[in-house]
Amino acid sequence: MPTMRVRFSSLFWSLLRIACFTVALCFGRGLAVQTKPPQTPEQTEARDALNQGVQAYKNGQYDEAARLFEHAKQLDPQLVNARLYLATAYASQYIPGAPSEENRQRGERGIAEYKALLEMDPQNLGAIDGLGSLLFQLAATMPSGLDGFQASKMYHLQHIEIKPDDPEPYYWVGVIDWTIAYRANGGLRQAYNSGHSRGLAPAAPLPADLRDEYQRNYEPTIDEGIENLKHAITLRPDYDDALAYLNLLYRQKADTVANTSERKQFLKTADELVDRVKEIKQQRAQAQPQQP
Repeated sequence: MPTMRVRFSSLFWSLLRIACFTVALCFGRGLAVQTKPPQTPEQTEARDALNQGVQAYKNGQYDEAARLFEHAKQLDPQLVNARLYLATAYASQYIPGAPSEENRQRGERGIAEYKALLEMDPQNLGAIDGLGSLLFQLAATMPSGLDGFQASKMYHLQHIEIKPDDPEPYYWVGVIDWTIAYRANGGLRQAYNSGHSRGLAPAAPLPADLRDEYQRNYEPTIDEGIENLKHAITLRPDYDDALAYLNLLYRQKADTVANTSERKQFLKTADELVDRVKEIKQQRAQAQPQQP
């Protein structure tokens, strides 16, 4: 029976790429945000520093980019892009799980800058998405990161309120819900295996008492994730990442039911989603132009 497993390390790399993409996206949006020409020498210098910071960021000079964005912010506190790029520069440098104090401070600075920007511009999607991504990364490195996951989800739900036709926030709600349910399932299995000589195999059904506990506490989270991923796929039918996580959530759903045939049906649905992901990836590969 085919499966599709996702490790947290791959999630982290995906999130870091999302952070970089957010910066690039915001650069484009910035052309629309900054419509008024600078009125003072400080504003002119701030925009020069902002442009220099953008170039430094593109060149991989993240510390220098952060310094220049900070300088632009100090010169013109109302320069939205300077604040957004500064926050994203910190977020992009944050390495999930790295124990250094410097790394921790980068994550905290990113969060602080995003939140400060939202005080100025409560509907800034760059800041909303950046916070959702960074809070998820921070939570995923903690043994008990439930509060962080819920905080991350809150920002993705806020994105949905502002722009309900965007599939990305629905996808991230599904990812977060799977992460919460998957961790809980793993914790139940680990506790059971520590007290029994014959442990549970990873794909084995939960014993009745654990299944009832899991169903009672986490089925609403699983159902929420499934519905959000389905909506993301409705908005983007070839959304292979959403299909992959929908597969994973149906495998968690299978652990909430007592009926054997119902469990098999959820697993069958999950397997069909794996096949759909493979089909989409194959179609994309075939559509790419052949290299000479």
